Amino acid sequence: MTRVTLGLALLLTTAASHAHNPSRCAVDDRDREVCLHHAAQRIATLSPGATELTYAAGAGDQVVAVVSYSDYPPEAKSVASVGSHTRIDLEALVGLAPDLVIGWVTGNPAEQLETLESLGMPVFYIEPRDVEGVSSAIERLAKLADTQAAGQAVADQFRATMAALEARYSDRDPVPVFYQVWDEPLMSVNDQHLIGQVIKLCGGDNVFGEQARLVPRIDDEAVLAANPQAIVAGGMGEENRHWLTHWEQYPNVTAVAEDNLYFVPPSLIQRPTPRLAEGTQLLCEKLELARQKRRGA
Repeated sequence: MTRVTLGLALLLTTAASHAHNPSRCAVDDRDREVCLHHAAQRIATLSPGATELTYAAGAGDQVVAVVSYSDYPPEAKSVASVGSHTRIDLEALVGLAPDLVIGWVTGNPAEQLETLESLGMPVFYIEPRDVEGVSSAIERLAKLADTQAAGQAVADQFRATMAALEARYSDRDPVPVFYQVWDEPLMSVNDQHLIGQVIKLCGGDNVFGEQARLVPRIDDEAVLAANPQAIVAGGMGEENRHWLTHWEQYPNVTAVAEDNLYFVPPSLIQRPTPRLAEGTQLLCEKLELARQKRRGA
């Protein structure tokens, strides 16, 4: 075989290899480009939100490791757990040989994820901060897992649902809202927080929206001074409403006087996943109830 023929054969072989296993690249939420030589087949998701987004991207069958509280979809409960999002069992995780690790920007220990990268494991960081970020995260995860068709369908449906809710509710009469994200210490959200954006989408006026911190600490006196027309709490569980009963001791607050104390399950509004559409729908309906009571006064 001549040198030219041999070279041509090598080029054809290389091209065929690249066509069969194209490099897959996506930019994560730390603005880093992460590239894989093959579609991810063994994925570790290191937060409940990352788990849910990966399943939404159509890559649930490729998930081999999760962390505690990864409870949705239900099948994620049967996947091997490698600790919590704040303390990962690195030995267990490495033993599962993932070819892609999905980290949470502010939720995972940086030094542990850096250790994984030093071992040659690609780490893709996500943490959607707005509605579009949820769809974008799904699309990028689907690209890395070669599940684009399934992921795109979910991303498009989420966009469409959120846009329809915004068109329906955002221009309605504003309802002053206090959203309680935690009880001790008492905490809310500002307008830059994803929940704050959802409040605005529903035509709400976040009474702590101008606070500098994304999750400001406040006190009862601040809430009383703001006098919200509606108080919304996520609680600490899917059926836990006791945070709302605390406010019943203040009958002069408009939200209490008009019985506008509302609960939205935290998994539907505090996780940046496609189920946020369901939580947004619930919140919009609660605020519409508050509007109707005001009109009837």
